Amino acid sequence: MAEMISSRENAKIKYACKLQQSPAFREKEKLFFAEGPKLCLELAKGCKNTVLYYTQRAVEQYPQLTELDGVQYIVSEPVAEKLAGVPSPQGVFGLFELPEVSISDLKPKGHYLCLEAVQDPGNVGTLIRSGAAFGFDGVICSKKCASPFGEKALRASMGAAGRIPVVQVENMLQAVEHLRQIGVFTVAAALYNSRPLEEAKGPFSNGVAVVIGNEGQGLTQDTIEACDIAVRIPISQQVESLNAAAAGAVLTWHFRKGEYT
Repeated sequence: MAEMISSRENAKIKYACKLQQSPAFREKEKLFFAEGPKLCLELAKGCKNTVLYYTQRAVEQYPQLTELDGVQYIVSEPVAEKLAGVPSPQGVFGLFELPEVSISDLKPKGHYLCLEAVQDPGNVGTLIRSGAAFGFDGVICSKKCASPFGEKALRASMGAAGRIPVVQVENMLQAVEHLRQIGVFTVAAALYNSRPLEEAKGPFSNGVAVVIGNEGQGLTQDTIEACDIAVRIPISQQVESLNAAAAGAVLTWHFRKGEYT
């Protein structure tokens, strides 16, 4: 039977809260924090669950939680509120191992979504979800991106970060150069000095990487120049551009697995 935690000052609860709040601590501990029964159950399909906290009410509603790996604790409602940081929490919280994926794990003939300094965690999560939805083989995030395993990004990805490899790199320019070295065709999303998306020509037989930049400034010029081609999404003159998440959804659909394989 799961041990009960009723004190908000319990060391295990403080540890979980620190993981939730600090990207640096997550990196140091190689763990991340997730909230919600559906999100935890989805993440457990691809990430190793090490600790699970749930209220009695939540486990009665989702009895399948008890089948997950890892140490499990029943927590009181006040403890659940501290873990969530808001009143009326969902009552389920998990600690998961950060996936260990590096740039060297990327293979030829793959489809990759590359994010350079995408700073909004909701955009990062949505882009990861789009990559997973359209059959991409991995997502590459530069150092200045919002953490893909932070609370808001995880919520936006709906657990996709557990289904598709997510690689975090120091420098997107180096990642693009590595992809080109293994034969992957690289496509930069850029408003200027670019061709309309429908005019993008391969070769795509060895894979394709879609490279998307910061919400305000877009891709750096060095990264654009390092890619094989630059494309833009034709849109009405009533708006200047799409946001990163919307552009990513269009581009990942256009270069979806099966269409360019």
